[in-house]
Parts: sequence; structure tokens; C-alpha cells
Amino acid sequence: MPGGPDHAPYVGRMNSPAVPPREGDLGGPPAGERTDYAGAVYGSLLAASVVATAGAVAEYPRLQLAVMLIVTGLVFWGTHVYARLAGERLVGQPITWRETRNVARHESSIVEAAVLPAAAVLISPALGLDLAGTAWLALSVAVAQQVAWAVGGAVRAGASRRQVAVEGLANLALGLVIVAAKAALGH
Repeated sequence: MPGGPDHAPYVGRMNSPAVPPREGDLGGPPAGERTDYAGAVYGSLLAASVVATAGAVAEYPRLQLAVMLIVTGLVFWGTHVYARLAGERLVGQPITWRETRNVARHESSIVEAAVLPAAAVLISPALGLDLAGTAWLALSVAVAQQVAWAVGGAVRAGASRRQVAVEGLANLALGLVIVAAKAALGH
């Protein structure tokens, strides 16, 4: 339950120091500490969706597609910040600027996840890609980073190799749904 003892917000940030592995796992933070790669996984899936949808609706110039990726990331980041502040507030306590900054920083990986797909869009001319090839490159980058963040989060949490593989495959399946939708739409 949000706000309960097992819901410790902002604990176990991605930049926490490395912890030696325990026997039989891949390492991770001490028991009870949380890792949080949710925003990065979510932001990557969001970026993949933007690329797939944008390509299905029309062919956008590269700069416009890159801007759409970043702006969509920013809008969803702002939405998540607001939802987190409004939805998880302490009863009888006003929302402070410090809390707002902490939540904004915590949710920033949603925007950061748009950066690599946007960069792929912008470097695609150097790779000799047309607009369709550019969209496929950006989509591939978004799905690959989504899987990488999920696997990284599992490893950081000390999951078993089997669980890491399951989480990686589950995220790959989610990404492939978007790839299949894009392919089905003929772009």
C-alpha cells in the first residue's frame, strides 16, 4: 500500500553505491532497500510509442521527431511529478519545494529515456537512413534501452539470473508489441 512501511519513496536511487553480491545472486543493495528503474523503463516504452505512433500518422522531419520525443518526455515527467505529489501527500501537510524538487529529480529518468532515441533520430542522416529507417532506428534504440534498464534494475536488486532473464524477456515482449503495431500499420 502506498505510504506504508514497504513503500519507501526515493530509497535506493540508481546512483547508490555498488554493493557486493550475495551468494547465488547478481549483487544488489542491502535487503529492504529498493531500486528504482521504473521511470527509465517507462520513459523508454513511452519513447518507443511516440516513434511508432508518429511514423504511423505521418512522416515527420527528423528535427520535429526529436523534439516530439523530448517534449513528450517532459510532459509525462511533469504529469508524473504532479501525480506523485498530489497522490502521495502526507495528510495535513502542505507540499514543500524540497519535496517537489526531490520528486522532480526522482522522475527525471522519464525525460532522460527520450534522449537516446532523439539522438538516434538526429544522427540518422550520417548513417544514410531515410525517414522510415530513422524511425526504425529510434524505435530499436528505445526498445533496447528499455530492456537494458529492466535488466539493470533486476541486477541491481540482486535478482537471480533466471529472474533477470525473465524481466529482460518480459520487457522485450512489451517493446515488440510496439514494433509489431508499427509494422502492422505499414511504416
